[in-house]
Amino acid sequence: MAVTTSFYLNFTKPLNNITTTTTTPLSSAFISWKLALPSSFTFSSPHRKPNSFITMSLMNSKPTILVAEKLGEAGLDLLKSFANVDCSYNLSTEELCTKISLCDALIVRSGTKVTRELFESSGGRLKVVGRAGVGIDNVDISAATEHGCLVINAPTANTIAAAEHGIALLTAMSRNIAQASASLKAGKWQRNKYVGVSLVGKTLAVMGFGKVGSEVARRAKGLGMHVIAHDPYAPADRAQAIGVELVTFDEALSRADFISMHMPLTPATSQMFNDDTFSKMKKGVRIVNVARGGVIDEEALLRALDSGIVAQAALDVFIEEPPPNDSKLVQHESLTLTPHLGASTTEAQEGVAIEIAEAVVGALKGELAATAVNAPMVPTEVLSALAPYVALTEKLGRLAMQLVAGGSGVKSVKVTYASARAPDDLDTRLLRATVTKGIIEPISSVFVNLVNADFIAKQRGLKITEELILLDGSPENPLEFIQVHIANVESKFASAIADSGDIKIDGRVKDGKPHLIKIGSFPVDVSLEGSLILCRQVDQPGIIGKVGSILAEENVNVSFMSVGRTAPGKQAVMTIGVDEEPSGVALKKIGGIPAIEEFVLLKL
Repeated sequence: MAVTTSFYLNFTKPLNNITTTTTTPLSSAFISWKLALPSSFTFSSPHRKPNSFITMSLMNSKPTILVAEKLGEAGLDLLKSFANVDCSYNLSTEELCTKISLCDALIVRSGTKVTRELFESSGGRLKVVGRAGVGIDNVDISAATEHGCLVINAPTANTIAAAEHGIALLTAMSRNIAQASASLKAGKWQRNKYVGVSLVGKTLAVMGFGKVGSEVARRAKGLGMHVIAHDPYAPADRAQAIGVELVTFDEALSRADFISMHMPLTPATSQMFNDDTFSKMKKGVRIVNVARGGVIDEEALLRALDSGIVAQAALDVFIEEPPPNDSKLVQHESLTLTPHLGASTTEAQEGVAIEIAEAVVGALKGELAATAVNAPMVPTEVLSALAPYVALTEKLGRLAMQLVAGGSGVKSVKVTYASARAPDDLDTRLLRATVTKGIIEPISSVFVNLVNADFIAKQRGLKITEELILLDGSPENPLEFIQVHIANVESKFASAIADSGDIKIDGRVKDGKPHLIKIGSFPVDVSLEGSLILCRQVDQPGIIGKVGSILAEENVNVSFMSVGRTAPGKQAVMTIGVDEEPSGVALKKIGGIPAIEEFVLLKL
């Protein structure tokens, strides 16, 4: 008989009737499913394969993906090969909130508002929101982060389509194409009325020099325009390569004959183009907007059109979509309009569908998404290079936290990276997030993943700092070792306290696997998998055999063992990896060996 239950893959807590073998790969905590489960089943994670994902042998184990707006067939086919797909369009807010508690992922376009209420209604099950397109202003990113939900967009597939549409509106506006076409269809022949302006030699200001803005700039250069751009985050070398001059916001306004908008809608850009902004422009300027309607104060634009400050405007986006039929702005003769067609080409629609489907499926599998907007933004090539270190940092965080004595309050953690690479060539944002995840989960009852790790750390007053030690040598490997340092705490294993008086543990990647290489002042060399028994002992013969015999009596298999010592005959730390957790009786026998001064069991 099947039993319906809800659970999260959180390996710091036991799951009833579940046998687990875990190494917590790249990001297992992204996954959450509600399933009909048989009365007994097994999870397994083959930890001898680096970055392996959790494999499941379960009845009805597919996740559920809700597609709330129309998506291309190629993307739907990809989703259906992995998950149960529910295509439900035009849902009301109430209907969406009701349905979301049964879904692991949600895919939307620009028409669906993904609100805090929606995340609260999901009951923690929703783990991925995919935005089929670039803009994510219809998603409450803060609420998503707080609820541990990854938000992914599809930023590349419709770039060319949007840029082409921007150029199409630019040329159509300058030659009055829409107005002349409507006039001719009305039976009129008004050649003198629709005299246009030339683009050659005119200055185009591109406001927002990202993917779309830079592609618009390339095409405008081909039309013989002089292109300037404003974007506080745009790299100067990329602008120079295209032949674009980066200028200040006010300079762009005062010099431009044409302005093309390509910025996202944020609190900083909302109604950025208003009465004050229009007053700084050349009289007779022409404006194109294929970005977001909210960046323009539409009432102010209407006044600027009526006064002649703005000669013409071409809009693909609006504050309210569709705009009201009686809108004076929409009816203005100097306006060229399209109904949000920036990404509406056959090729772009198919590309966006495939791009977002691949990203959502990858996230549900536990892969780190290069297009995530509320997790560490790390390029694909960096993800690949740092993948082995992701498991290492999380395990070091978990290990360090288990060494802290129960009464100690952890307030600050320092992560030290030792590398031959220069600081500019070493992106540690992903590693900081994963070590934070490892530190927080053992002391928190909330669901923690890579998305909300920084938020929860800040919420709990935990300060994470980073330090880079620059080494001599080849920068071929990103990192030589990583150290986690917890200050001003007591340790349940005194040997983990370094000379500085703080808990310090070091690790490195060896043969693709995370290894512990130092505890406090004691060098060791053990693979970080399964469970570890740490023993501080007097360095004398026979101790290894005695501990091994106790474990053998319990049928506990030893997978590896390492001994680090300060000097022969002095103190040593023995680290033993075990496949099964020893019983309390066995641990008591180990602690009773006269030469063993202290010991601790750690679960990884």
